[in-house]
Amino acid sequence: MNELRWNPTVKEWISYATHRQDRTFLPPKEYCPLCPTRNEDDFPTEVPRSSYEIVVFENKFPSFVPDAPEPEAGSQLTPAAPGRGVCEVVLYTDDHAATLATADVRRIRNLVEVWADRYEVLGSLDYVDYVFIFENKGEAIGVTLHHPHGQIYGYPFIPPRPQKELEAAREYRERTGGCLHCALLSQEHEDGRRVLTKGEHFTAFVPFYARFPYEAHLYARRCVPSIADLSGEERWDLARVLKRVLAGYDGLFGFSLPYMMAVHQAPTDGGDYKGVAHFHIEFYPPNRTAEKLKYLAGSETGAGVFVMDVKPEDTARELREKIEGTAS
Repeated sequence: MNELRWNPTVKEWISYATHRQDRTFLPPKEYCPLCPTRNEDDFPTEVPRSSYEIVVFENKFPSFVPDAPEPEAGSQLTPAAPGRGVCEVVLYTDDHAATLATADVRRIRNLVEVWADRYEVLGSLDYVDYVFIFENKGEAIGVTLHHPHGQIYGYPFIPPRPQKELEAAREYRERTGGCLHCALLSQEHEDGRRVLTKGEHFTAFVPFYARFPYEAHLYARRCVPSIADLSGEERWDLARVLKRVLAGYDGLFGFSLPYMMAVHQAPTDGGDYKGVAHFHIEFYPPNRTAEKLKYLAGSETGAGVFVMDVKPEDTARELREKIEGTAS
């Protein structure tokens, strides 16, 4: 079943995909479905090749499907809709033990190219209003497969958090004539204390209003709405800055740091988002120390108010030192 149900109390869609209950859960390496199938004696995987660079395929346990049927439930107060959309898996490498942090800049640059291609292809579908590129890394996040991979969802609506972000950016533009994200980036550059690393075209920083201790945002310095609008050199610079941040994360506590990565960009619903959507990537690592996690408890989940134990200026300084250390 792939179905959407409307929550009128907060005006949000909830997706139901009951078949996902049976998805593969942390199999041993020899039965990893994302590794190559190198020969006929191997465990048959999703990639029937002896090796590969980057692979994209449809998720076998999708939250959304293109041919979702009309739902049987629903009412005028709580309507339901087909869970139409697309869910893809992106394999970063055929090396089971690798991570995006250990990939070289060339591979990350190729991945950026893949992301841009999928944004354009999926965004062209008439039932996809928002292309969301993301990665869940580490058991602390709840991943079910360790092989290095990300995902891409083609939503039939604009998800709540990007929607709120776009509304705030549009209000700012109507009030000032400028781009909210450009203004935030300018403020971070001027202050400097939360800046992690700068490339020629991208800047990484811990935001003034971070919700996670080591949250990091990567902003395009040019005001572009999507990854597809980045030039060739901007894509190279994005790869280089991504590499620095990821290496810094792994140096933070001496282990491969879990995180959620979310790409924010313009919807694909045909609207005008010039000067409103500003391409950027956000990282949310759950660790607040090497041994302790930032749990979303009562205030965060029930009230929507994040409570932080540390100041962004302090965690930015700590993370920046690790990034600079890996670059030297």
